[in-house]
Amino acid sequence: MAWSTRQLAELAGTTAKAVRHYHEIGLLEEPERASNGYKRYGVSHLVRLLRIRRLTDLGVALADVPAVESGDERARQILKDLDAELAAEIERRQGMRRALAAIMDNRAVLDMPPEFRTLADDLPETQRSLLLVYSSILAPAAMAALQEQLAGPRGDLEAEFMALDEDAPDDVRQWLAERMAPEIRKQQQTHPALADLGQASYRERVVAESVALHALVEFHNRAHLDVLRRAHAMLVKSDCAGSEGNAVQQ
Repeated sequence: MAWSTRQLAELAGTTAKAVRHYHEIGLLEEPERASNGYKRYGVSHLVRLLRIRRLTDLGVALADVPAVESGDERARQILKDLDAELAAEIERRQGMRRALAAIMDNRAVLDMPPEFRTLADDLPETQRSLLLVYSSILAPAAMAALQEQLAGPRGDLEAEFMALDEDAPDDVRQWLAERMAPEIRKQQQTHPALADLGQASYRERVVAESVALHALVEFHNRAHLDVLRRAHAMLVKSDCAGSEGNAVQQ
């Protein structure tokens, strides 16, 4: 009993093109041809083809098939490496399933970096969006510091800032900036990993600053930005005064 290339491929659950490719790379020996010139395959070819299919279905690269069949130490290492890759892929897909389950349970986590999911319900949409943007520029240490910062209790000052109307009068903006400046300083001291954006980011400083600036402008109104600008100016002025005082004492 002999089979054609097409018949052999069907029996092995593959294609005639694959069979011809295995011939070209030396994985499958070509059979003798019949008087009409057509290849005629036997059981030995089917066994060989099924073995190749078995290994490739397990993820073994075609180039590694001969080595794996040899059963030597290199074969064992190839299989161990493949097993490690599969384990990592399974863990990645399990993580994807956990993320999908979290999104199905609470749509708010869609806008949050994975490690911030537990904070999703406690943060307004604007802050969730900012966090997602920051995750594209901040290094892990800075993201961890940000997570620790946000996990703390929310104060009235933060709520007042977020509720600030775009047309808020100058005195309200100044009053809020004066209250926020010491809080910002305290946060910088408590979480030094966030004090310098250039150091906190794994990207170039100019890129990180551009992303942060565009995000602030996008998610805050003019009054918010004005308050932040004033608070920043107060901190810079305080730093300069402190430096001058130290210089005089020296």
